[in-house]
Amino acid sequence: MTRVRRWLPGLLLVSPSIIAIAVFVYGMLGWNFKVALTDQHDEVSPGSFVGLENFTGIWAEDRWGLSVRHAVLFTVVFVAGALVLGWFLAFLMEKGIRGEGGFRAIYLFPMAVSFIATGVVWRWLLNSGTGERAVGLNGLLGYLGLDFLQWGWFRDQDWGMAAMALPAVWQMSGYVMALFLAGFRGVPEELRESARVDGCNEWQVYRHIVLPFLRPVTLAALIILGHISLKVFDLIVAVSGKQIITDVPAIFMWTAVFDSHDPAKGATIAAYIVLSVCVFVVPYLIWNARRGDRT
Repeated sequence: MTRVRRWLPGLLLVSPSIIAIAVFVYGMLGWNFKVALTDQHDEVSPGSFVGLENFTGIWAEDRWGLSVRHAVLFTVVFVAGALVLGWFLAFLMEKGIRGEGGFRAIYLFPMAVSFIATGVVWRWLLNSGTGERAVGLNGLLGYLGLDFLQWGWFRDQDWGMAAMALPAVWQMSGYVMALFLAGFRGVPEELRESARVDGCNEWQVYRHIVLPFLRPVTLAALIILGHISLKVFDLIVAVSGKQIITDVPAIFMWTAVFDSHDPAKGATIAAYIVLSVCVFVVPYLIWNARRGDRT
């Protein structure tokens, strides 16, 4: 009875949050998967159970394959770019450059801006105009006499999604920098000094001492960036609008539900997005739980 009295007030305190999450997160996910398993391809008919027919049939659509390829390219460029740039900025901060506080504020400032605002600015920067019509980055390249570097950016048929990832890299690299900087500052100075006394140069200190300490931070940053990229929507709409050339699953889902009025197809795409995010998140949660048990 005493034990019940001990945890009951805490349970009552968090119960509204538990109920809200159960209804509006897991309840909505369950409803989405239920719709995805039906043939409700309009907004009137109730639909009947068809199993995994929608999940397999969507792969026959060219647009779905294109959107998946775009999402993969965007994810690779965005995650790799943000990790590398964030690590490099954190490395500079960790070395104790002058004006560190000001640089930290500058690098973190993009995090305070929404993807919509970022997209509006970068739509001008990534303008594909060339020659006299060039503005944005192409205009800057023309001004510097580097006309041969002018590019179609996100309008490029093959690598447009790589250019689309640039605004996301700009916005999230400061956040990744903060994560890595915390990781750098968490390495005990005694270990570094011990390695130097044993004859290690600075590169060996970072390779054998510092970088292993950064593995949990790197994994956490990878998970955060990966799930953001897989469900990206607002940035792409702000930069290019709903165009096939920059189509990703989230935009395909939007058009399926609100333009084509096909709830089953939209729910199927949403289910695939959720499953792809789980591929990133669930292994991390398992690894983190096992790591907590070991410690």
